[in-house]
Amino acid sequence: MDPVSRYGVRMALPEGDALDEAAESLRLLGFAVVDSGLDAAALDALRRDFDALRAARTARFGAARLAAIGEAELLRCPLAESAAFLSLAANPAILALCERLIGPGFVLNQQNGIVNPAGAQTYSQSPWHRDLPYQHFVSSRPLAINALFCLDEFTLENGATHVLPASHKEEAFPSAALIRREARQVAAPAGCFIVLDCMAYHRGGVNRSGMDRRAVNHLYGIAILRQQIDLPAALGEGFTADPALRQLLGLAHPQPRSVEEYYAIRERKC
Repeated sequence: MDPVSRYGVRMALPEGDALDEAAESLRLLGFAVVDSGLDAAALDALRRDFDALRAARTARFGAARLAAIGEAELLRCPLAESAAFLSLAANPAILALCERLIGPGFVLNQQNGIVNPAGAQTYSQSPWHRDLPYQHFVSSRPLAINALFCLDEFTLENGATHVLPASHKEEAFPSAALIRREARQVAAPAGCFIVLDCMAYHRGGVNRSGMDRRAVNHLYGIAILRQQIDLPAALGEGFTADPALRQLLGLAHPQPRSVEEYYAIRERKC
């Protein structure tokens, strides 16, 4: 007997693999948890790189300056300085999931390290937000997918992400009463991605653990969305010859800066 009892059902989705289940959850609820497949050694290497890059960034720009502009808890575009973070952005499970949800030709819009500081009542990710902020519309399929990689375990104590299920289907921000009643906190093991439809409202929780909690956020979107940082300009044309990476990073489709450059791009395609 079917374990899910039902009647009057003429259409039903078939059972699938873990990515099919994640895609179904994202379409219906707006979020899912996906295992990256990284082992303990790779995870430890990413943590070491994260801490080293953050320390170098603070030394370069100064803690006071970063705090003044709201960047003290953020590590922008670490893939530009670390092959490990470039590999993380190209995680096969996440790229396969994006392919199922968005279709071919999506581009990495941004990669940012995020620290949820111990003991702070608020930080940069505390307010409810969408990862395409200031937008109030819905679409039949995702414009972008947010993949938050858990460098450390996400627990209720250390401020695991709060999500409003199915809020990607409604244009307006929900009422306070509904938020209090329906918001869910998503715990996840270290080495997993918390994946969201970019229009699902979410926020970081209060970290009461006594230790900073680290994560790396990625946003993969349709190619017409402007990248947070112009990766082709930041990385340089010769950054990689790998066709798949060139597509992912936007190097395969540079934005022409003049009519002459537009013509040159067209000529290369002929």
